[in-house]
Amino acid sequence: MGRTYEVREKRSPSGKALGLALEVQQKKPHFESRDIMLYKQDCLDGMREHLRSKSIDVIVTSPPYNIGIKYNSYDDAKPREKYLSWIEELAKEAKRVISDEGSFFLNVGSKPSDPWIPFDVAQRIREYFELQNVIHWVKSIAIARKDAGKYPAILDDVAVGHYKPIMGKRFLNDSHEYIFHFTKTGNVKIDRLAIGMPYQDKSNVRRWSSKEDKRCRGNTWFIPYETIRERKQRPHPSTFPVKLPEMCIKLHGIKNAKLVLDPLMGIGSTAIACAKLGVACVGFELDEEYLRFAAQRIRSLR
Repeated sequence: MGRTYEVREKRSPSGKALGLALEVQQKKPHFESRDIMLYKQDCLDGMREHLRSKSIDVIVTSPPYNIGIKYNSYDDAKPREKYLSWIEELAKEAKRVISDEGSFFLNVGSKPSDPWIPFDVAQRIREYFELQNVIHWVKSIAIARKDAGKYPAILDDVAVGHYKPIMGKRFLNDSHEYIFHFTKTGNVKIDRLAIGMPYQDKSNVRRWSSKEDKRCRGNTWFIPYETIRERKQRPHPSTFPVKLPEMCIKLHGIKNAKLVLDPLMGIGSTAIACAKLGVACVGFELDEEYLRFAAQRIRSLR
């Protein structure tokens, strides 16, 4: 066992969900701060050991994509069938721990030379969950002024966001990923306007009988990465911005999200989102360096 990085503080009201969800603790969390608990443990072992059935309201996570990324403690180049079998085991355990009205948000990407990965993953999970929404996480977008229509704020061609440029003449730069929204029934009510946007044309407020100047954002979410200049700013090679889990949790509905799980915590983006929203969170991560960085981020926020 490595060193633990614990911050023990008085539990907040939202942290009561942790007490109801967790089994009798045989293993202390690697890090604890109010209503956030992070374990240095394999996600399947951790979920089976610590979480009661139907105790989780929202799962937000992103598995390794099996595209050869260099992690500290994980082989990201497994045979496809072995990788998908692991995904299936994760789905089984997710179905056990999530409530009947819960939401399971799974972020999956690919690489241009192997675009089937997200669909293969979703197909394996199909046996255990209904696919209620497919969300496109747009990391970079280009809009020509002539295509923008009557939007006076757009004065010229616009290109915003970041992506990793690729060389060669076969593929387009990959500037989006999927967020699959799984539920047990496909009929879970969500809070669409919690992440809504104001109408551009204010006459639509009356036309659509809206009670407020806000419309559904839709299933395309532009969430850019923050620019980093040194690896120490983000030591994990593949992580999502804090805004992604924050939007997922809001979409599910804050009042219905008493406890959030990220079984593949990485450097703690989901935990940071939960801390900002005042929601309890539990997570699992095998790599001690990533956990240490997650703990530092949570401390800085607190």
